[in-house]
Amino acid sequence: MKRVVSVIGSSVATQEEYHTAYRVGLELAKRNILVVCGGREGVMEGVCKGVKEGGGISIGILPSYTGEEANPFVDIKIKTGMNWNRNPIVVASGDMVIAIGGHWGTLSEIAYALILEKYVVGYKTHNIEGVEHVNSVEEIMERVDRFYKGGS
Repeated sequence: MKRVVSVIGSSVATQEEYHTAYRVGLELAKRNILVVCGGREGVMEGVCKGVKEGGGISIGILPSYTGEEANPFVDIKIKTGMNWNRNPIVVASGDMVIAIGGHWGTLSEIAYALILEKYVVGYKTHNIEGVEHVNSVEEIMERVDRFYKGGS
């Protein structure tokens, strides 16, 4: 069965958050892990760009019915017409969740992930009980590898 990781974060990302998301996307693609995200700009674009350049596949769970807001690196567009109500779908679609930075939408996704008893790894995100906070891409990927017990 295919492994799937949900990556969440703000559509208004700092340069560091974007670059971190990009590097995470590259590493997930190398491990042949599908990436699900909200499909828009910011952290979502960064991770999708990394996935694309790493030869992987990204899935964007989009807020509109048209999908016109999708970043140019999304491979598969899921057009929901649900706006923010798509957030539980984003996190429910992954085996685990990686949160990079983020604002209120990310906070809601973290809450849904914890309600769904998903393993959540956080990089410079909300300080919430139940989120395992890390300080580097290497640490994020160590947690992914551990979650999948040694990888590809």
